[in-house]
Amino acid sequence: MDVQQLVGIVPWTFVAQIVNLFIQVYLIKKFLFKPINEILMKRQKIANEKIESADKANKEANELKEQYEESINKAKETANEIVATAQKTATDRGEEIINNAKTEAIALKTKAEKDIALEKKKAVNEVKNQIGSMAVEIAQKVIEKEIDESDHGKLIDEFISNVGE
Repeated sequence: MDVQQLVGIVPWTFVAQIVNLFIQVYLIKKFLFKPINEILMKRQKIANEKIESADKANKEANELKEQYEESINKAKETANEIVATAQKTATDRGEEIINNAKTEAIALKTKAEKDIALEKKKAVNEVKNQIGSMAVEIAQKVIEKEIDESDHGKLIDEFISNVGE
């Protein structure tokens, strides 16, 4: 029977083991599961807060990005307007310079034509004066001596050579 007692179930020992099991479950639940659950809840709360914070930061970053892109677009538009204005101003200034140059060229040409006409008139007057004085000289020479045909040819040649000077 010794063997049978080792393999068999003793009722009081069985009841004591079940009571012992319930006590262990109660103690484990009270002292182990509760603190672990609290720690897990705290970690989950911290993780949720971090996720919310990250979402909030992401939204702020997206808003800043949109503002940045908007300001870049405005800057590009402003730059394009400045370039267009500068081009228009340069074109207008270039046309003004060309018109001023044309006006000055016309004025210079007119003045040059007037100067040429005046110089021509002076030259013609000088030639007339020289011809007149040569004619007077020839007349004096003719009066001083009578001219035969050879003297007359010499006087004409002399007159032509003086006119060339």
